[in-house]
Amino acid sequence: MDYKIALIRGDGIGPEVVEEAVGVLEAVGKKFGHTFTYEEVLLGGCATDAVGKSYPDGTAEKCKACDAVLLGAVGGPKWGADKPAEQRPETALLALRKDLELYANLRPAALRPALVDACPLKKETAERGIDLMMVRELTGGIYFGKRDRYQTEDRGTECTDLMAYSEKEIERIGRRAFELARLRRKKVSSVDKANVLETSRLWRSVMHRLAEEYPDVAYEDVLVDNCAMQIVRDPGQFDVVVTENMFGDILSDEASMVTGSIGLLPSASIGDTAPGLYEPIHGSAPDIAGQDKADPIATILSVAMMFRYSFQLPEEAEAVEKAVDAVLAEGWRTQDIAEPGVTPIGTREMGRRIREHI
Repeated sequence: MDYKIALIRGDGIGPEVVEEAVGVLEAVGKKFGHTFTYEEVLLGGCATDAVGKSYPDGTAEKCKACDAVLLGAVGGPKWGADKPAEQRPETALLALRKDLELYANLRPAALRPALVDACPLKKETAERGIDLMMVRELTGGIYFGKRDRYQTEDRGTECTDLMAYSEKEIERIGRRAFELARLRRKKVSSVDKANVLETSRLWRSVMHRLAEEYPDVAYEDVLVDNCAMQIVRDPGQFDVVVTENMFGDILSDEASMVTGSIGLLPSASIGDTAPGLYEPIHGSAPDIAGQDKADPIATILSVAMMFRYSFQLPEEAEAVEKAVDAVLAEGWRTQDIAEPGVTPIGTREMGRRIREHI
């Protein structure tokens, strides 16, 4: 089977980690009899430098012509908040998600068996295991709501950001969470702030209605502040955690850090039709770009998610995940996860060792 993949190499360490992920794709293809073709797509700060804007014309159309999109990382201080919106990498990423109708962000937070000691939580908590899936609504809420800035007579400048959600938006992300839970441990934790926010009260009512459609899945409501505490106290209690855009942005970062390093964690942004967008959760790390120091594991595990969610190839996904675990079990570490006294290996060497295990 041939698959066409859009490659957005991006900024900073993006090109380095994407290169290793492509190597893993080729290794899996050789083992399982698949072939891959690649469409190079320009997006981010590198696009600003090349054509004057971070989201060049035709970007979405190129991606839509592919079966999946693999993104390294975009951004950096060179293209910071002082730049016009059309030149900022983050603007391009939001636009791409919207144009591809990618409303569900899946961010697994799993503690790799070989890295239990890297978990910042109590040893007994880490040893119980962490394996949760954050499902974040990606195209609604306060990030996409109407915003305004105006002057008042007595308070100076005042700003507003509108958080808005419709029943349809809530239902489609909720249904995605319940379907994912059926493939995992069959528990959904819906996170809101229903004791304060009207959007959360609508969110909760829609989730309750959906829960009745999935009697085989355990369901609970969790207030966002309590969820933040529980992720630190006992993250192992969670299976699938579903929430709105801003809460998900914050909680998914918290969940990722309890696993030891953001350099290990992948993500998928998906909609109801292909292509899905797969990327590591880490940033572009321009301070180590081009130095063969970046950890490629998160991008490589993003490829595993691509196999699972876009190509429906679970065996290939497991092959990638098992190869990563095998290399870590052997004690190989990049600098971000190297314990004191352990000599780290580089980006290319980590990629090579993972490919060998595949």
